[in-house]
Amino acid sequence: MKYPIRQTILAALSLLLTMPGHADLVILQYHHISDEAPPSTSTTQSLFRSQLDMISDLSLEVVPLDQGTEAALNGSLHDTQQIAISFDDAYDSILHNAAPLLLERELPFTVFVNTDSVGHTGYLTWDQLKELQRHPLVHLANHSADHDHLVRRSDEAEPEWRQRVTTSLDRAQATIKRRLGTDTPLFAYPYGEFSSELEALVASRGWYGYGQQSGAVGSSTAATRIPRFPMATGFGQLATLKDKLLSKAFPIDGHSLPDSPIATNPPTLMLELPTEFDEQRLACFASGQGRIPVTVTENGVSAQAPRAFSSRRFRYNCTYPAGDGRYFWLSQGWLDRDQPED
Repeated sequence: MKYPIRQTILAALSLLLTMPGHADLVILQYHHISDEAPPSTSTTQSLFRSQLDMISDLSLEVVPLDQGTEAALNGSLHDTQQIAISFDDAYDSILHNAAPLLLERELPFTVFVNTDSVGHTGYLTWDQLKELQRHPLVHLANHSADHDHLVRRSDEAEPEWRQRVTTSLDRAQATIKRRLGTDTPLFAYPYGEFSSELEALVASRGWYGYGQQSGAVGSSTAATRIPRFPMATGFGQLATLKDKLLSKAFPIDGHSLPDSPIATNPPTLMLELPTEFDEQRLACFASGQGRIPVTVTENGVSAQAPRAFSSRRFRYNCTYPAGDGRYFWLSQGWLDRDQPED
């Protein structure tokens, strides 16, 4: 089944703001579940168990990623906050350390597979993926063939870029269908990197596109730049987890957000807030720089970090109180193509 890419109806946003009980979807994004893998991409086993405990303690419903995404984008979640669990890269620690806990608790999850890595050291084999797939709670999806940086490089001609990316997207989907018999229309961007050009390729295939910028998913979310909260040990600590699990999608049209590749460093984020919002209550933070100034403009607000960034990927995270101790959460991911690829 291919899900349609829907357009947000802005007229409904004011209504949603008057519904404090309205729920959204929060997607958690993992790589390794291991005490030995690099902490930047790994979640320790004890922390992973504690995260699942908190989801249970908050009585949050864990749903399959495809089902939850479709319901959230359609605005059909009413008063039940939902959680979806996803893993990128298909590392073998998923089978050994994550799946036993998740299946014991009857929690569904999705594994995004970069197909060229299957069977290599540290990754699941095709037989192990088939073993996981026998469980109805497990879904497998596309993470590209080669896990390359798919955003067009500064010196790359458009025809060559299109051929390179088309090959990676379609070869992975065909391999997963041939090997595992599934054709799920879900795609996770390698490294969480995307651009409007790449989003268009994902949309043309009728796929949902998932990033690694944080935030909840709701009816205002763009279907080709769906946020997920990274849950590596450095990001998934329990002190801040509750706020993330209970967060709400920021009520502005996701299609109005700027493209990720930057032209200037540091970039400026311009937002047109709902009329119900008080601009003074918006808080924005930049990767490694803490809270950054928010300036009221004629058409909304703007935020810009005070210093340039030296990393290839970084984010501005903005929150606004949503009542009941919850927050509207927006994350704008930026990409500096002049910085070296990983």
